[in-house]
Amino acid sequence: MSGKGKRTAVKLTARGAIALAFAAAVLGYVLTSTLGVSFVLGPLFVAACLAGVLLVNPRELLSLVVTPPLTFFCATIAVEAVRAFASVSVTQSLTLGLYTSMSSGAPWLFAGSALVLAVAWRRGLRENVRDLREDLRAGAEAPRRREQAFVPEPEGYFEPRVYGTARDDD
Repeated sequence: MSGKGKRTAVKLTARGAIALAFAAAVLGYVLTSTLGVSFVLGPLFVAACLAGVLLVNPRELLSLVVTPPLTFFCATIAVEAVRAFASVSVTQSLTLGLYTSMSSGAPWLFAGSALVLAVAWRRGLRENVRDLREDLRAGAEAPRRREQAFVPEPEGYFEPRVYGTARDDD
């Protein structure tokens, strides 16, 4: 058979790709602290971002493109919160840990975000943006004009009505 067969490729939703990047970031933090090597987190996060954008369904690229910074930040908060609870001063430890982790991870975060944007653009992000613009234009139709002037309700509209037979007032 020389014809093209159906490929059963793995496809992710945007949520799945975001979860992949989040799990990779948390795993990177865990490996960094257990192995004592500081360069594990960045490449692991960038690789997860690349895998996510390559495996996501093309119609969900728009929602995936904006999430790497938020995903990295949420993973950093989760890891630093766990670390902070083991220290004497939780607030000080959390603040210092967030500052240090976000500062050291910024180049990798930028690289992952730029890579996701570049690959998504090649995979069809432009069409997703075009579709979104068309949907927004269609939803923002001009307000309809009234074809007739304002007609007030008839007199006695708000008065209570009595249904049934009339009562005899004797």
